[in-house]
Amino acid sequence: MEGSLSSFAMPAGDLSHVPFRVYTDAELYAREQERIFRGPTWNFLALECEIPNVGDYKTTYVGDAPVIVVRGEDGRVNAMVNRCAHKGALICYKRAGNVREFNCVYHNWTYDLSGKLTGVAFRRGVAGKGGLAADFDQESRGLERLRVDTYRGLVFGTFSDATPPFLDYTGSELAANIDRVFIKPLRVVGYHCQALPNNWKLYAENNRDSYHASLLHVFHNTFGVVRTSMGGGVKISANGWHHLSFTQREAVADRDAGREKVRSLKEQYRLADPSMMEHKLELGDQVTNAIQTVFPSLVVQQILNALAVRQIQPKGVDRTELVWTILGFADDDAEMAELRLKVNNLVGPAGLISMEDGCVGGFVQRAAKADPTATVVMPMGGRGITGSEGSRVTEAAVRGFWKGWRECMGFS
Repeated sequence: MEGSLSSFAMPAGDLSHVPFRVYTDAELYAREQERIFRGPTWNFLALECEIPNVGDYKTTYVGDAPVIVVRGEDGRVNAMVNRCAHKGALICYKRAGNVREFNCVYHNWTYDLSGKLTGVAFRRGVAGKGGLAADFDQESRGLERLRVDTYRGLVFGTFSDATPPFLDYTGSELAANIDRVFIKPLRVVGYHCQALPNNWKLYAENNRDSYHASLLHVFHNTFGVVRTSMGGGVKISANGWHHLSFTQREAVADRDAGREKVRSLKEQYRLADPSMMEHKLELGDQVTNAIQTVFPSLVVQQILNALAVRQIQPKGVDRTELVWTILGFADDDAEMAELRLKVNNLVGPAGLISMEDGCVGGFVQRAAKADPTATVVMPMGGRGITGSEGSRVTEAAVRGFWKGWRECMGFS
């Protein structure tokens, strides 16, 4: 603990400064669970293709809360807190499976696929003795449910009745990129799970930080996935919470980048197998890199033909798990399936790009402890949350994240 939140304040009227304390304070972390993850936000839960059949389930998290996502008897997707209404034990402790009903291993309380409590062991006692209290209300003792919304095969959940429908939450301009990427039925290629030694917000920032892409990542510049001279830009939702950064190939010389001391432009690298950089234009455009965020914890990724969703799962004030669900389309032929596997060497815990993002958050986390009253400064691209056309050298989307964080947390 670093002191009561009564002494905490964000810089008034300035989104470009953030105290280092936001990454290290346990009280702030606890408040995030209440105000953000249990607040008026849509949190990614699963993909519909992961639970195609009645009784198929997946376990996940919304903030610290364990959650079950299941295909119900009526074909709809249900989401419930993975916690028995009796003693609070986990109901499901496997990552995924198929069930007719949910049974708690502790005392065998039973729930249907909608979370309704359907059975209590020894409800009437044994040999006429014991049993439930006469006033026990079974109808009110089901699993805690989340509201669910789906979009283009993505499943979202919220604890709040105040959360608007998903399309209103993201805005149509940013939802259009989900339409663009998920143009056909999806299939799961595989999963990565990455442990990050830092606060969850540092990775949330990283995905919105288009400024670093061609500076930190040698691979981006060397092999033409992202260069500062390429077309594209940054789109930000009207409220600042969500963003899209994208790059597309254009015949423009690297004029400005060549003047900078950029490590990734000066060092020369070659691939033993350049076929992994083949880009089949399957989405109707020449976008090489599109990173989209949905506040607070979802990233939608298209890097060449590597499609994925990334879910940020906080695991404490200085620890995060990042779950990558690697995707393809249901109608991929063998050649495309092989290409996706090759290109996915760019991402994940040891990815040729992602491994660097996995390190820098830890660097910040360690240094943040030096003086929590000092502030991060983010002046690149101004001090507002306006997107930019043709340029990604901006921190506007990071400032937008902090605008959303402030509004949810109640800090003006």
